[in-house]
Amino acid sequence: MTNNSGLTMDYNKNPQNIEQQSFEIISQIIAEERPSYRFVDEIQEKIIKRTIHTSADFEWLDILHFSPDVLGRITQALRNGCTIYTDTTMALSGINKTQLERLGCQWRCYIADPRAVDIAKTQGITRSMAAVDLAAQESGEKLFVFGNAPTALFRLLELYQQGVMTPAAVIGVPVGFVGAAESKQALAESHVPNIAALGRKGGSNIAAAIVNAILYHMRDAQ
Repeated sequence: MTNNSGLTMDYNKNPQNIEQQSFEIISQIIAEERPSYRFVDEIQEKIIKRTIHTSADFEWLDILHFSPDVLGRITQALRNGCTIYTDTTMALSGINKTQLERLGCQWRCYIADPRAVDIAKTQGITRSMAAVDLAAQESGEKLFVFGNAPTALFRLLELYQQGVMTPAAVIGVPVGFVGAAESKQALAESHVPNIAALGRKGGSNIAAAIVNAILYHMRDAQ
């Protein structure tokens, strides 16, 4: 390929090859810059490396918290055909639906649901909180995936403490400056099985990356 300046541009165009090469580079950088770093197990390694792949940020080696047995709980919930609830359509769009369908899982995002809009307006709360309230009313095993809304995470913890809802697990990685770090710290200190991003970092892309890493691990383990 030649651009307007007459220079020939040669670059990798194969998506599978690009991803594989990216993970090889990530592993090499970790080995060189953090030679004493050890992953707890294979699935945590895959999750952390995928968050790094998604963000190009190696701080994920230190800020991703896993509660005891959370990965076992998440994988079992997915095998049981649980419903995933996200706080944004962006997080939901990034999760691999083919793998969810293979497991018999369903997915929901109620942030734009007219019921959530009405509840938020009537009660003077955020739509993210209202969406959690709607999810709490539904039956079945639930996995919550939050990448953007601290208020959703706080609401879920309130409902859990009140005995209204007991989720299978929560992936809580809201990004931001108002309530983000505090909500994730509260999640990490709770009795809810969780994966939490400590501090301000996170995002819908990170939330989806964590779910996908787990789904791909389950697929490859078969």
